[in-house]
Amino acid sequence: MGATPFSFYEFFAGGGMARIGLGGRWACAFANDFDPVKAATYRANFPDAAEHFHEGDVWKLTPADLPGRADLAWASSPCQDFSLAGARAGLEGGRSSAFFGFWRLMQDLSAEGRAPRLVVIENVVGLLTSRGGADFAALGEALAAQGYVFGALEIDAAHLLPQSRPRVFVVACRHRPPPGLAGDSPFHTRAVRAAHAALPEALKASWVWWRLAAPPARNTDLAALLEPDDAVAWRSEAETDRLLSLMAPIHRARLEAQRGRAVGAVFRRTRIEDGRRVQRAEVRFDGLAGCLRTPRGGSSRQTLVVVEDGRVRSRLVSPREAARLMGLPDSYVLPGPATAALHVTGDGVAAPVVRWLAQELLEPLLAPAAVLAAE
Repeated sequence: MGATPFSFYEFFAGGGMARIGLGGRWACAFANDFDPVKAATYRANFPDAAEHFHEGDVWKLTPADLPGRADLAWASSPCQDFSLAGARAGLEGGRSSAFFGFWRLMQDLSAEGRAPRLVVIENVVGLLTSRGGADFAALGEALAAQGYVFGALEIDAAHLLPQSRPRVFVVACRHRPPPGLAGDSPFHTRAVRAAHAALPEALKASWVWWRLAAPPARNTDLAALLEPDDAVAWRSEAETDRLLSLMAPIHRARLEAQRGRAVGAVFRRTRIEDGRRVQRAEVRFDGLAGCLRTPRGGSSRQTLVVVEDGRVRSRLVSPREAARLMGLPDSYVLPGPATAALHVTGDGVAAPVVRWLAQELLEPLLAPAAVLAAE
């Protein structure tokens, strides 16, 4: 018989990507999301969803909805108010205030003696600097007030997947880590160190520099995840020419320098040039897609260009390609409409990043020897 699985609650679960990343050593005791498309996707992918998934507002949940005491509470709370593309309203913003609905539950569980042993809060890197660091400090104070020590790691999914997707993972634990789980990490980025430096001195006593090694070098690039050329819809030559016309000289030169077959990822952005707002198409040929985003909001859907034998073709990233860029298997059931599928994938957490974090830090923190050493 195998070891008893670790248990977890997954808040703002979306399509269950954190659950997929955690893997078979983890058992989901409760999951929640407000979005009906994401909820339907979760149910389509997890046959046991009827036993533990709750669709609805996190503010309407009570501790009675959460069974037992979980080893982990995972929260990928809405990030729009932290995003550099947003208004930077911070934790007081309408969407990110959902975090406090989650945290109210954690406080109530703590009062009942059922506080999760670990809490992971995943968000955009803007969490570290929102309102000049005040939001990050408020988050740390909330964790420390409930008896958690905490630290942050900035992990780019590009370490494990051909997608540039930096995210912050705040890991909080009810006990001090044993030797070996605290120390240096390549994920203590400049932004993480600056956020720590800006914390009140008293709060720094609850900080932990989590040790997390870098994973082995990634051996897959963007081209390897793409659908066959004859299985996707390509833009017309006129549409491609229009895209190329939006490129600044440096990006046109980058495209024209390609030899053989080359796959590039393109984002449309608005730049200020000579005091005017100008729409630009920017291309990269480093084997990475840019950060996937939801098709609604401030960023356009990501485009691919393929250069081959002097010919340039372009098309949109397909939903299945987006799922692969999030580390999801081809068996993962996506919503039928492309916009809905891209909403689910673009608003999720990269599953292999979760697996690496769980394998190298979360599971060792929950190992009996680690808990005993800390008591």
